[in-house]
Amino acid sequence: MKVGFYGHVRQYHSLKAELDAVIGEVLESGEYVMGPTLARFERELAAYFGMKNAIGVNSGTDALWLAFLALGVGPGDEVITTANTFFATAEAIWITGAKAVFVEIEPATCNIDPNRIEAAITPRTKAIVPVHLYGQMADMRSVSGIAKRHGLFVVEDGAQAIGARGDGFAAGELSDAVCTSFIVQKNLGTFGDGGAVITNREDIVPRIRALRNHGSLKRSYHSMGYNSRLDDLHAGVLGVKLKKIDEWNDRRREIAAMYTDGLKETGLALPFGKPGYRHVYHLYVIETPRRDAMLEFLNDSGVDAKVHYPIPIHRQEGFPWGKPADLDVRLPLTEKSAASVISLPMFPEMTRDEVDHVVDTCRAWAAR
Repeated sequence: MKVGFYGHVRQYHSLKAELDAVIGEVLESGEYVMGPTLARFERELAAYFGMKNAIGVNSGTDALWLAFLALGVGPGDEVITTANTFFATAEAIWITGAKAVFVEIEPATCNIDPNRIEAAITPRTKAIVPVHLYGQMADMRSVSGIAKRHGLFVVEDGAQAIGARGDGFAAGELSDAVCTSFIVQKNLGTFGDGGAVITNREDIVPRIRALRNHGSLKRSYHSMGYNSRLDDLHAGVLGVKLKKIDEWNDRRREIAAMYTDGLKETGLALPFGKPGYRHVYHLYVIETPRRDAMLEFLNDSGVDAKVHYPIPIHRQEGFPWGKPADLDVRLPLTEKSAASVISLPMFPEMTRDEVDHVVDTCRAWAAR
């Protein structure tokens, strides 16, 4: 049996009539950019988050970048985040001209360790960016408390955690903004790229809306801005899928429970769900010191497992281009995790037979 990593085509088939209809409606309307379908989706997305505003943009990277710009992050500033995430988290900081400052992770969750943040704060620190990695929210109560004591902004990278909740708090509730991605792999994904900034801060909304549209809030009137708009075709697709996101996340949690039950006596390190948190399992990530050998075994056995993320950002070629981001940074927990993680197939359309095959293959490896 072959088990793929993604279920994009199956998901399309499950909603084909609705998706084809909304795409047809947008095409027939003739309004493809900054039209009514985008406006409707932004209202629905803000309501889903329980927040006042959602601004659709071109990507999750742009969502972070434009949020930083709207908050005044720029050259000479420092922004604290983690290095065990997709490169775009730090990239969005760098392209504002600010410096990304990496701190260690909690070993159990792989999210930012609040106990390490204050030691990294300097007079140049402007913001903290917790990443809700793999679908589980960071400890936002602690992060928010630190930010308030030091007068810092908080921008959540929620690209992997749409629908996740903390213990008594929701995404965006304890921050200046939460940013997300709608690339096709995400729990809520379109047929390509997309992103959004969701915020209760009314003061930054006009700035982000202008920045995404060549500095314009009114036709033919411009200041400096960019071209970073979520088009109406993608907004229509996302509006259909948004109605299913909680159901899909529940299914991801069911699959995760099956994985955990089947693998609990294998010696593999399994994901840790914090009590009181709603983990939505964008990824189901296990750890083993023999990662590369196990990954090869899984792939050879028809299981399309992958690695997220084998090279932490502080060991990538960073900014300025052509040299490592920060050779002086030592993050042993981050580096240990990066060397041992494997992401097992995880998508709502997986069958029980496919889940069982993944479990049986992992158990076969462990038995060796």
